[in-house]
Amino acid sequence: MKWSFVIQQKIKAALLLGGIMALVLVSALLSRSNMAGIDRSFSSLYEDRLVPAVDMVYLTEHLYRKRLLMEKYVLSGPESSPGKVARQLDMHNADIDSLIREFEKTYLVAEESESLRAFEHRLGEYAAMEKAILRLCEVGNQQAGQELFEGKSSSLFQHTVVRLNELTQIQSSVGKELLKKSHSHVIQSEFLSTIQICMVILIGLMVMVLIRGSQIIKQDTKPFHLN
Repeated sequence: MKWSFVIQQKIKAALLLGGIMALVLVSALLSRSNMAGIDRSFSSLYEDRLVPAVDMVYLTEHLYRKRLLMEKYVLSGPESSPGKVARQLDMHNADIDSLIREFEKTYLVAEESESLRAFEHRLGEYAAMEKAILRLCEVGNQQAGQELFEGKSSSLFQHTVVRLNELTQIQSSVGKELLKKSHSHVIQSEFLSTIQICMVILIGLMVMVLIRGSQIIKQDTKPFHLN
């Protein structure tokens, strides 16, 4: 009867240990998944948020350089030919287009894609306006070119900058969401790590109990003639 009881206890202990080991394995897999999620989030923060944010600064710089170039040509008197100004504008436009192409390669949420298309549309309108002003100045109609620059062109430039600012704000919002998700993964990993530690301690205690029980059984099974 005693051996039957011991076997039953060992089976129960083995099942309990197996269940604890299964929980440890599941928590380890979940921790691994969380770590992978944290890695993806931080990679996205750098590649899809931080790098494009720097590109936004360059886009803004090119836009204002174009504006200053046109202002110098139209308002301060043409110190260079319209052809030279047009070539300088084309260089800025090429750099802007290159930055946008790089931006499109990153991960974009739906709102970002929509805002980017609106920004590109404004860019195209403003570039066409610049060409129209240059044509007026080229044929000698400096006054009309100046009025167009100070009027419709100025309003269009402001709308273009507003679109760029909207895109930057969306970038910032998505970045904050990624950071919040990373913090959530970290909290989950810490919780799972605590569970794993508790499981290991519990397994250690169970092993000690089993060892002690085994020693007691050995003492009880000494040959009767030694008593």
